[in-house]
Amino acid sequence: MADRKTFCALGALLGLSACSLAPAYHVPTTPVAAQFRSVAPWTTAQPSDQLSRDGWWQMYNDPQLDALQQQLRHNNPDLSAALAHYAQAQAFVRQVESGLFPTITGNANPQRIRQSDNKPLRSGGPDEYNSVTLGAEVDYEVDLWGRVRDTVAAGKDEAQAQKADLASARLSLQTQLADTYIRLRGLDQQTRLLTATGAAFEKALNLTQGLHDGGIVSGLDVARARTQLSSTKSQLTQNIAQRALLEHAIAALVGASASDFSIAQSTRIVTLPVVPVGLPSTLLQRRPDIAAAERRTAEANAKIGVARAAFYPSLTLSAQAGFQSAEYAKLLSAPNLFWVIGPSLLGTIFDGGAHQAELDAARAATEEAGAHYRSVVLAAFAQVEDNLSLVSGLGSALKDQRDAADAAQQSENLAMDQYRQGAIGYLDVVTAQTTALQAQSSVLDLQTRQLSANVGLIKALGGGWSSEELASISAQKN
Repeated sequence: MADRKTFCALGALLGLSACSLAPAYHVPTTPVAAQFRSVAPWTTAQPSDQLSRDGWWQMYNDPQLDALQQQLRHNNPDLSAALAHYAQAQAFVRQVESGLFPTITGNANPQRIRQSDNKPLRSGGPDEYNSVTLGAEVDYEVDLWGRVRDTVAAGKDEAQAQKADLASARLSLQTQLADTYIRLRGLDQQTRLLTATGAAFEKALNLTQGLHDGGIVSGLDVARARTQLSSTKSQLTQNIAQRALLEHAIAALVGASASDFSIAQSTRIVTLPVVPVGLPSTLLQRRPDIAAAERRTAEANAKIGVARAAFYPSLTLSAQAGFQSAEYAKLLSAPNLFWVIGPSLLGTIFDGGAHQAELDAARAATEEAGAHYRSVVLAAFAQVEDNLSLVSGLGSALKDQRDAADAAQQSENLAMDQYRQGAIGYLDVVTAQTTALQAQSSVLDLQTRQLSANVGLIKALGGGWSSEELASISAQKN
């Protein structure tokens, strides 16, 4: 009867292990605008990470960029480090989950013992004898206050945050590579412009030199023509040097040595993809940094339960059994059997306020994590708005700049024709040439900046998507 009461009491204690002292978790609220200022309607979203981001750069229709992205995926050391960090988080979850199960240990302890002749209070017995012990022990902490489960929950939240960190690191490196590549191709366009302009200026210098030799124009015109040509050559040299720096940066991103890495020049125009502006809120909630911040808020909340559980005693159930004898031959026989079973209760009587300090720290950490989450969400809204404004504004500016470049080119052609006829001085030609070069260079610069803003918009939205995914999301929303 006594044994039955004991097991009933233990069963009741195990039933208590269903409780948790962690507060009910709620995702921190953040102010959300009804819609983007420029374009689409907006609805509140929860962090999620369900849609694939792989291959978003293919929207730019550049095989070289696609190949570089594949190299980055397999060779970038920072990405490898982030992956290893996530693997550590997964291993930690498995480690803390082991606390949900009993611990079983075994021992084998064969000994030959000799007692000292002068052993205090020696009660006789042989001077030398064998002592052989073979046994096992089972220990199980009854999770009365949810300490173990809250620790596991916090570990899982951190692992999920690390997974989001990995996705964030991957997206950041991918967009960094895309942006650097776009700027490098922009410099290739500038190189072609400066090379062609240099050739035109050299012809103009030869023309002016010929007119000077014929006594038609002064040496001042020749000097101006030579200055224009040398200045253009200097810009070309600077452009090539800047391109080399971008090439080195790409080498580091794809895990290659800058000394052995090169990208052939190309003036192929990088396509500006159309990013849907009427985006469902799902796309913004796919941002991995938001998901990571939200998971760390949940982790901090679970740790409050761990800190609260420390105020209460812990109960451990233990059982030992085995065989012990002075003889090896009959060790595994009934007379040599021993066993011990019973609970142990351990609690803190006085700790000088240590547990309270830990609880205060856990609460403050939760408030900090919640504030960080709100900050990340607000920053995400701002980044989307920034890049939407840039893509739109730079597009309008590019259209006007192309008109200006066409007009400047016409002015340069007219000025050169009039100079050949002796109607104007070479200073007017230099002015027209400088204006035309600056206008055409500005067109290329705006094109590159708009593409960079486009990459920034994709990053702000959490990565890429497909038209099928957008259609599926829209159908679900409607």
